[in-house]
Amino acid sequence: MADIEIRRRIAFVTGGSGFVGGRLIRALVARGWDVRALARSSASMAAVAALGATPVSGDIGNREALSAGLEGCDVVFHAAAMFKLWGTRREFDAVNVDGMDNLIAAAVAASSVRKLIYVSAAAVVMGDPVALVEIDETAPTQQRGFAPYNSSKAEAEARLLAANNRRPGFETMAIRPPMIWGKDMPMLEQMAATVRKGQWQWVGGGTQAMSTCHVDNLVEALLLAADSGRGGQAYFVADDEKGTLKSVLSALLATQGVTAKDKSVSFAMAWRLSTVMEMIWRLLHLGGEPPLTRQMLQLIGKPFTLRTDKAQRHLGYEPRLTWQEGIDAMSRS
Repeated sequence: MADIEIRRRIAFVTGGSGFVGGRLIRALVARGWDVRALARSSASMAAVAALGATPVSGDIGNREALSAGLEGCDVVFHAAAMFKLWGTRREFDAVNVDGMDNLIAAAVAASSVRKLIYVSAAAVVMGDPVALVEIDETAPTQQRGFAPYNSSKAEAEARLLAANNRRPGFETMAIRPPMIWGKDMPMLEQMAATVRKGQWQWVGGGTQAMSTCHVDNLVEALLLAADSGRGGQAYFVADDEKGTLKSVLSALLATQGVTAKDKSVSFAMAWRLSTVMEMIWRLLHLGGEPPLTRQMLQLIGKPFTLRTDKAQRHLGYEPRLTWQEGIDAMSRS
């Protein structure tokens, strides 16, 4: 009797050369998936190939490349995004919103694709800077002009969830992590450099509570979402432990051999300063980013903690790594 060949599942990953996408590719390959990864440069193509994925040349703005890459795929993981703390809403929308529209159109047209899973952001529920403590998915999404990153992610998520069941057998789902951390996390070296220069100050003393999500815990949630969860739904995922801004960032900085001093600025003063800095940058058309922005303060300036009950019920989500295990791994590297 001839052996029966079992078809390997095929995943398509955007942002595969990035922090989250790279970890996701490794995990998918380890679990026996065939992986295709969108790559817009030769360096990105080499990076995803080294992780075990088949590169697909193109970017999120190229529907033809997306359509070709998605043919025969089962699940799409959308991890690509523009993330920075300064820029125009048009810049962010061009990648985060228009890119989502392109990916939805290509995924709906590809009859093999049964699920499109988006790496959204817990910050989509942040509006005017206020404390948000132990919130769940009933909190409404928000869009504010001073926060183009969060606002564009919220709009992209809305379009994704509205596309659920656009054709029979097609589901969409959003996974919402708070601050993602772990080995090789972006911006940690920049934070450490700011501390070394003596330019670091804690906003509000750094006492505000915050939820975090280790990159491996996020990847676990994404893998679970491929086979569980409910279409048209968003899910908060986070580490079990919660900390404060000061305890979290101090531990991360310590893995770089850096200790931040106790200098502090009130939230009200920081908000005024960031508003003035943004005005100067716009009026003078300065390059780079202001040292402080309202987008940054929205993300870290007030308490922000999450409940993950829904992800536990629908996805079977449980964090793979504890906070200390993640910090120990970063300290050893």
